[in-house]
Amino acid sequence: MTVAQRGGGRSEWERRQAAMRREAERAERERARQEKEAERRRKEQHISAQQELAERKTSEIDQRLGLFDSILTDALSKKPLRIEDLSVTPRIPPFNPGRLATAEQAPDWGDYPPIPPGPVGRLFGGGARHERALTEARRQYEEDLAAHEQRESQRLSALDRARAEYTSHLQALKAQAEAANAKLSRRRAGLDAGEPEAVEWFVDQVLQASRYPDDFPRRVQVAYRPENRDVVVDFEFPPNTTIPDIRGYKYVKTRDATDPLPRPITETKKRYAQLIAQITLRTLHEIFSATPPAVVEAVVFNGRLTTIDAATGKTVRLHLLSVEAERATFEDLVLAKVDPAACLKRLNALVSPNPYDLEAIEPFITFDLKRFRFTEDMDVVSGLDSRPNLIKLSPTEFEHLIRQLFVAMGAEAWTTIPSKDGGVDAVATSKNMFFGGVCLIQAKRWSGLVGLDAVHALTGVMADHNATTGVLVTTSWFGRASEQFAQRNRITLINGAELKHLLKKHLGADVIPGVTPPRRVRASNNTQTGRPGP
Repeated sequence: MTVAQRGGGRSEWERRQAAMRREAERAERERARQEKEAERRRKEQHISAQQELAERKTSEIDQRLGLFDSILTDALSKKPLRIEDLSVTPRIPPFNPGRLATAEQAPDWGDYPPIPPGPVGRLFGGGARHERALTEARRQYEEDLAAHEQRESQRLSALDRARAEYTSHLQALKAQAEAANAKLSRRRAGLDAGEPEAVEWFVDQVLQASRYPDDFPRRVQVAYRPENRDVVVDFEFPPNTTIPDIRGYKYVKTRDATDPLPRPITETKKRYAQLIAQITLRTLHEIFSATPPAVVEAVVFNGRLTTIDAATGKTVRLHLLSVEAERATFEDLVLAKVDPAACLKRLNALVSPNPYDLEAIEPFITFDLKRFRFTEDMDVVSGLDSRPNLIKLSPTEFEHLIRQLFVAMGAEAWTTIPSKDGGVDAVATSKNMFFGGVCLIQAKRWSGLVGLDAVHALTGVMADHNATTGVLVTTSWFGRASEQFAQRNRITLINGAELKHLLKKHLGADVIPGVTPPRRVRASNNTQTGRPGP
């Protein structure tokens, strides 16, 4: 081999090496390009996923707020609950006996006979063997047939028992439904007659049937006052944290982070105030639309919130809203178009100045709703000497008892000199009073309705003494017009049932008011003339 050939060989080898290096470099560039492209796609997918997550979380907040905004209008679109809707229709399950419904196939003689022998087999004794086999087959067939008939008899007996049990179960279901519907009929009659238990039960059913978000509390208390034809509702509001303090989320690419966007606190507070206003109007609407007008002429709604007192660590229930609505006034409203807060103002509602910050409104006196269940108990025990009868106290004794009650409730109170009281039986001061300042107290040991003129008179005395609030206490009861006037003029009315409750709570005195309000006095009737007790 020549040197040139060897040189040429070396040049060819070098060319192949160079080509291989170029191919490796190209492959490396392609791999790097693909990795870069894959990284770009991964980043784009990550960014897109994070943006979609932020949009989805924002949409969830918007949907929740949209649900809150339609709390009132949603209820307006639904048919009111009727007591007939609560009737029970038994769910009749189909009769399902399972395998008992299918009869077992009977033995078929065609499956038993042996195959007869052929001509050759007969020549070698096959005929006799066949006859013996045939006899055995017939015996086996009859034995299997008898066993089948026994099993079939057992199946039919079991089927009859299953059908009898099914029939008995149906009769029990129908009897339960009939009993429930009979009870419902009695409640319907009680509702139409204005019986407290029936009215309270039905109103509770109405409110429990009202659909709210799952995380809303469902605590409601209901009382019915037949003498006033009004329903009193104690309703638990959702907490202020129900309103999201985040208005949305935004993905920031430069930091690869999803940032919450805070909601302005002013908007959060306004939304919470609107929410409890809508709940209030919705509850009033549901009660009025479902109850007979002749039985429920008004609804008193008290909205409260259960929370933890930061100072004591104890659970407290703060009163945030209270309103008394007459049916005629409420039904004249176009609820689909009202501003809830403005509507409550028109209804003279007492609303917390700042419900979001749990700024409670403190009624001068708060009661357990069960205080309204007093009429039947009074009738039973009114003649017992062991319990003092307030109507039999002297005027002076009654006034002093009222003063002691206010002192026990945390006020400083003094009774006035009878001949110089100017229409004032006692004076009380307390920093915890509803309006603060001086409170004038009138105590009326009456046996009949305390009319509107008595409340008017207290207003005049308050103006003459420059008092900030007044309390009218009686052993009897007040009419609707008196309650409405008192609400507008800084006067608290305490009827006989409420007085009984307060004396028991604060003085431990178990007393008899001595007066039973009529069960069906019209709520607006103030024509009765009250009179002092004996």
